[in-house]
Amino acid sequence: MNTMVWKVDKYVDNLENNPQVVDAANFLRKNEVVALPTETVYGLGGNAESDEAVAKIYAAKGRPGDNPLIIHIAEREQLTRFVAEVPVMAETLMDAFWPGPLTIIFKRKEGALSEKATAGLATVAVRMPDHPVALALLKTCGLPIAAPSANSSGKPSPTNADHVLDDLFGKIAGVLDGGATGVGVESTVVDCTETIPVILRPGGVTKEQLEAVVGEVHVDAALTDEAVRPKAPGMKYRHYAPDAPLFMVSGTAEFLQSLVEEKRSEGLRVGVLTTEENVSLYHADLVLACGRRAELETVASALYDVLRRFNQDNVDVIFSEIFPNTGVGYAIMNRLQKAAGYKLIIE
Repeated sequence: MNTMVWKVDKYVDNLENNPQVVDAANFLRKNEVVALPTETVYGLGGNAESDEAVAKIYAAKGRPGDNPLIIHIAEREQLTRFVAEVPVMAETLMDAFWPGPLTIIFKRKEGALSEKATAGLATVAVRMPDHPVALALLKTCGLPIAAPSANSSGKPSPTNADHVLDDLFGKIAGVLDGGATGVGVESTVVDCTETIPVILRPGGVTKEQLEAVVGEVHVDAALTDEAVRPKAPGMKYRHYAPDAPLFMVSGTAEFLQSLVEEKRSEGLRVGVLTTEENVSLYHADLVLACGRRAELETVASALYDVLRRFNQDNVDVIFSEIFPNTGVGYAIMNRLQKAAGYKLIIE
C-alpha cells in the first residue's frame, strides 16, 4: 500500500477547506485509515461506525481485539448518535476540559458504533482533541473517528509524523502531518458511568485538575497494584516499550552510574534517560535529556521521542531516572512503568 503524506500548517485559516484535509477526510469516508495529529500523540483514525475501517486499524497496529478504541469527535452534539446518557459530572468535565486531553467513558447506545471499536463493551470512550488539524478533519468527514495511537502495538507512541511512518508506512492510507504534538502523553481516561468518576489511565489532565472541578475522584486500583486486573482492558498490555530492555532506577546518580559501568564492562551499549539538569552526571554510550525535571510537562512532551531515539542508536540496555508521582508526573511514571515492564532497581 502506498502511504500518502499530507503536510498541513495548523496555523492557517479555514482548515476545513484545506485540500489536504479534504483529501484525508475522503479516505476516512471510504473506510480507509489515516493518521492524524492531536495535542497528545498522533492517532490512527478510522470510521468508528464501520467494521471494515476498525478492522484495518487493528491490523495496521497489530493491536489485541479486546482493547477498545477511543472515539474522537468535533462537536458535543455527536454524542447523541452513540451515547445512552450524559451524566451531570461528565457535562462538568466536558465544560472544563473539552477540547483537550481528557477521554470520558459513557454508557453506549445499543447497536451504535462498530462492535469492534468498543470491543463488545456496553461502554464507549470519547474525547474531543484540542488540535486545529484534528478538529478540521473530524468536522470535514462528519464521522465519529476511532483513533488509538498511530504506532505498532506496544511501541512508544508517535509524537510526529516521522514516528508514524517508521511504524506504519505501507500499512495505512496516509498521514496528515500537522507537526509535532504538544502534551506528549495520551489523554487521561475517566470512567463516568459510576457515581464517583474513576481514572483508568493517567494522562494530560491530572487528578488534581479533575478534583478541582468535580470533587472526589477515584483511581483504578490496577494503576497502583500490578496484581489487580485493570478495569480498562487495554491497560493490561505492555506499552510504550523501546527495543532494548528498560529499567527504572530509584537512587542517587552515583548508583545509576554504577549500573551503567557494570553493563558496559560486559560489553553492552548502555543508554541513560535523564533530564537537562542531570545530563552531566552520567557517562554512557547514549545519555538523553528528557525535558526538565523542574517542569515535568516538558518531560511528558519529550518522553516518547526519547524512547524512540534509543532505538535509533541500538543500545542494549536503558536505565531511567524516576519522577515524582504527582501531577503530570503520575502519567509519566505510568508510561515508564509500562515501558519497563515494571522493572525497578532500588538502591
